[in-house]
Amino acid sequence: MPFTISHRIENGLQQIVLLDKETGSEVSVVPSFGALLHSFIVQTPDGSFNIIDNYKSLDELKSTLIASHKSSKLSPFVCRIKEGKYHFNNKEYELLNKFSDGSAIHGLLVKKSFEVIDEAASETSASVTMKYDYKKDDAGYPFDYRCTVKYQLKKNRILMIETTVMNTGKNKIPIADGWHPYFTLNGKTNDWELSFHAKEMLEFDEKLIPTGKLIPNTKFIKPEKIGDTFLDNCFLLDELHGEPACSLLNPENGLELLFFAEEQYPYLQIYSPPHRESIAIENLSSAPDSFNNKMGLIILEPGQSQTFTVGYQVLIS
Repeated sequence: MPFTISHRIENGLQQIVLLDKETGSEVSVVPSFGALLHSFIVQTPDGSFNIIDNYKSLDELKSTLIASHKSSKLSPFVCRIKEGKYHFNNKEYELLNKFSDGSAIHGLLVKKSFEVIDEAASETSASVTMKYDYKKDDAGYPFDYRCTVKYQLKKNRILMIETTVMNTGKNKIPIADGWHPYFTLNGKTNDWELSFHAKEMLEFDEKLIPTGKLIPNTKFIKPEKIGDTFLDNCFLLDELHGEPACSLLNPENGLELLFFAEEQYPYLQIYSPPHRESIAIENLSSAPDSFNNKMGLIILEPGQSQTFTVGYQVLIS
C-alpha cells in the first residue's frame, strides 16, 4: 500500500507519521501539544525538506511554545481578545492567561493533549483524527465543546486539515477557529515571492486589535518579492472560486506552497518574524477580537457543529 501510518519518538516528541511511499512525502503531528503539525516533508532534487518551521525537541517546545505558538490550533478564539475580556449573553467574561500586551491570545488548546480516535491508510491517502473535549478550565470560557482535528496526506503532496467544533453543552457558545503554522522554503523570506487574493485588510490599533474598519490592500495581489516588508496583518479574502487563497514561492529552489481555504476561513493573517527564516500564514474563521467585534464570529447552538477545512499543496519545479 503506498500510504502508511507509523508512530515514533524523536528528540522527546511523540509523533504520528503519515507517509506517501511513492513520493516520499511525510506529515507528522504531535497530539499531546494541541494536535500541532510538526512536519510536512517533501523530496526535492537537493534531498528531503521540511516546509514547517517546527520545534527541534520537546525541551524547545516546552520553553518556547507560548511565545511562538508555532503550528498551534487556535480555538475557541483566534489571535487577540482585547484585554482578555468580552460580553456574551449579557454577561462579561475575562480570560485568565494574558499575553505581554494585556490581550488574551491564540485560544485555549495549545497545551492540551488530544486523543487519537482514528487512523486510516489506503491506496490514495493516510489520515489521523484526534479530539479534545474542553474541560472549562478557564473561567473566561465556561462552555462545553469538542474540537476534532483530522490530518489527511493525499497524492501529489497535498495535505488537508479538517477541524470540526461541536457544542456539547446545554447553552449556545461563541466560537472561532484557526491555525498558526510557520512555513519555510529555505533561505530568507526576503527572497521569496508571496501572493494572496485580498483587496481589503483590517485596520489595527497599536495592539493589533481591529478598529472595525476595512482599508484597501494593494500589496501582493500578484506574486511579489517580500523583500524587507514586515507583515503582521489580517486580510479579508476575496471569493476564490476554487483558486488558491495564497501562494508562497522560493524562486531559487523552485519550492512553491499553495494554500486552499474553504469559505469557512475568510480571513488570512500573515506574520513575518524578524529572523526572516519563516513566515506565519494563518487561516482564520473570524477576525481577531471577534468575541467583541463579532466579525466572523460563529454562535453554535447546543448539539450544533461547524467544520473548517484548509489544504496545502507543495509544488517542486
